[in-house]
Amino acid sequence: MLRTLTLALALVCAFDAAAQAQDPDQPPADHQRQHDAGVNDATWSWSTDANVFYGYNRQQRRKQFTQFSAWESQNWFMLVGARQVGSGRLMLHTMASLETFTMDPLGSPQLYQTGESYNQTPLVNYQHPHDLIMALGATYRIERPRIAYVFGAHLVGEPALGPTTFMHRESARDNPQVPLGHHALDSTHITPGVLTAGVEIGQLTVEGSAFRGEEPDENRKNLERPRLNSWSTRIGWRRGPWQAQVSGGLLHEPEWFEPYNQTRLTASIAFNGDVRSRRLDTTLAWGKQIEYNGFNNKADSYLLEWDLHATGTMSLYGRAEVVRKEIFGLGLHPKGFNHPHFYSDIDALTVGVIRDVVFDRWGRFGLGADATAYRTSPELTDYYATSHSYHVFLRWRPNRTSVDHVH
Repeated sequence: MLRTLTLALALVCAFDAAAQAQDPDQPPADHQRQHDAGVNDATWSWSTDANVFYGYNRQQRRKQFTQFSAWESQNWFMLVGARQVGSGRLMLHTMASLETFTMDPLGSPQLYQTGESYNQTPLVNYQHPHDLIMALGATYRIERPRIAYVFGAHLVGEPALGPTTFMHRESARDNPQVPLGHHALDSTHITPGVLTAGVEIGQLTVEGSAFRGEEPDENRKNLERPRLNSWSTRIGWRRGPWQAQVSGGLLHEPEWFEPYNQTRLTASIAFNGDVRSRRLDTTLAWGKQIEYNGFNNKADSYLLEWDLHATGTMSLYGRAEVVRKEIFGLGLHPKGFNHPHFYSDIDALTVGVIRDVVFDRWGRFGLGADATAYRTSPELTDYYATSHSYHVFLRWRPNRTSVDHVH
């Protein structure tokens, strides 16, 4: 395993001279703002973004247990259209993923990952594929002197809860592995039915959402029925390269096999800017889950991730997590069956490197590799001692947002 990883890292670095010769030394676009195309008239402006990984994923624990590995692709594609309508600006959002076709239906192998289910069995050690339709909706923004009003309605969308979801965070975009704390921080990013209203005053944003609290079902290709049975609120702050948020929400029975309401609290701060002429994207986040099943079970997750653009073509990325979650004991618990959860503590550290090797009008292609080491509480030792994982992959990302103006 170490020889394979070493070879992969060597291959990444071997392209340095060729890639440096092309060196389109540009910072990554903040695609959270790509829809602001700067066109303020009655024409449509279109912006696009995407991220596609294809590679080998190896997850390894004690030798007497089955090892997990897969050739797979994690991916998403996004299209945003915007135009002036009346006194405000209308934005249409759509996002899709082909993971239901490019992953095993069970999901992507990942040690200690939990959340959602397959064949009516809660997932453990697997990250579920994302739905084919990840976003579908509209936002309307009205700007006035020193204040702006924002209204959103999404058939599939993201409520005002948690930090920017991992697949849109610049600090995580080079990392093919989903954070272990995903379901404590930003798992609501694919919610069937979301209504949001917000006010922006200077550097502050205050938002509130009504949405469906349940996680998506196991059918990754359908559009599920929206419901408004949960709520959340978020206060955000942005100044230059810095942004921060605190948020909280009450979710109606997010997991069908644990039919209890859950309170989720989150806080995060992110930096996306230059440090001594090098681009640095980093996020520090905390999430807390409180489940009300008679015992007030509580679990915290902490995350620090980064992506340092060491050169115009090479990035060094990583993620450190400290999470508490159920590994043993996940299963169907009928409503009214009160019991304390048995939590395990997991520390994970990922370090990786990616080198962009090809640049053309179709985008940028990079070769990357990473490795993750784990430390756990004692009850996991018999099953997960010396566990570790690694990825070797090719990543494609489009060039800066293309914009068309259509009358």
